[in-house]
Amino acid sequence: MKKTLWKTLALVLALVMMLGMFAGCSSSSDADETEETETEEVEETTEETAEEAEVEETEEAEAEEETAAATDFSSITGSLTMGTGGESGTYYAFGGVLSNYIGQNTGLSINTVSTGGTTANIEGISEFLYDLALVQSDVMTYAYEGTNSFEETGANTDFLVLGALYAETVQIVTLDPEITSVSDLAGKSVCVGDVGSGTYYNTVDILAAYGMTLDDITPIYQSFGDSTESLKDGKIDAAFICAGAPTTAVTDLATSQTVYLVSIDDEHMATLLESCPYYASLTIPAGTYAGFDEDCVTITVKATLVCRADLDEDTAYAIVATIFDNAEAITELHAKGAELDLTFATEGIAVPFASGAAKYFAEHGIEVETVD
Repeated sequence: MKKTLWKTLALVLALVMMLGMFAGCSSSSDADETEETETEEVEETTEETAEEAEVEETEEAEAEEETAAATDFSSITGSLTMGTGGESGTYYAFGGVLSNYIGQNTGLSINTVSTGGTTANIEGISEFLYDLALVQSDVMTYAYEGTNSFEETGANTDFLVLGALYAETVQIVTLDPEITSVSDLAGKSVCVGDVGSGTYYNTVDILAAYGMTLDDITPIYQSFGDSTESLKDGKIDAAFICAGAPTTAVTDLATSQTVYLVSIDDEHMATLLESCPYYASLTIPAGTYAGFDEDCVTITVKATLVCRADLDEDTAYAIVATIFDNAEAITELHAKGAELDLTFATEGIAVPFASGAAKYFAEHGIEVETVD
């Protein structure tokens, strides 16, 4: 009886041990299979990631090739002339930068010339003197619509827009600390820009907001550079200058004289903007010029690049693309390049765009008006 019991117990223990061994083998086998599966999955994921990366690299390379091909304007050739402004103004300096940059990145050769400003540039396009020009957005609207100062001569539709470039500020500059308001200009000798320039019309508009006309001052017609020299020599009391701030002529003046800028007060600013909605209020920050330690509230318009109306589409497209696709590079050459912006270039423009410019902006999701 005892022997039988011991045999039975021995058999049970043996069975338990055998089952344990089978379970261990099974677990080890399962673990191995799991490890193999996980390894295969990792390898597959790695292969997929590598393939995806290779596809992305190929797509990026193709995109770069397409972009390079699209921006290769070496086949766009020809000689053009750009009308700008006075040699001490931003038009002339920035216009020169743009002309050189376009010339280096296309087959075009652009000659930059100094002019009397917006009106002279628009008339110059009509007279086949200029193919391109920098103009004020307000004055070009007058010209295209034949309104305000262009009522007598009639509408001029010989030009079209390529794009607005930067904000122009109307700066009333003086060396006299007693002149703190536009009203203080009464009876003073004041430079109002070249005859027919955009600055001239800005002066007329600002004086009107204060209930004044050119008869209330002694108007002097000079360029930016000449006006600052006249200020330095004490020949005039103040000067209206419409250009991107800081303006070279004023910067140079501030190196040897204490410069003051006259602000437009809130009441008269409201009057001005109501009668001339194409202006916008803008603050020139303290520190813009050496020794200039107060903010100045004034008005702004847009410096706009225009072309003759018959400029071919490919040339217009190449010019616009070269400028706006390379804003960063242009900024390294001139500070106004930092203001190049597609929205700014197209908003609030009342004159139609050249078809080549419209094509470029359409590619960037912006629709503009054309003559077609």
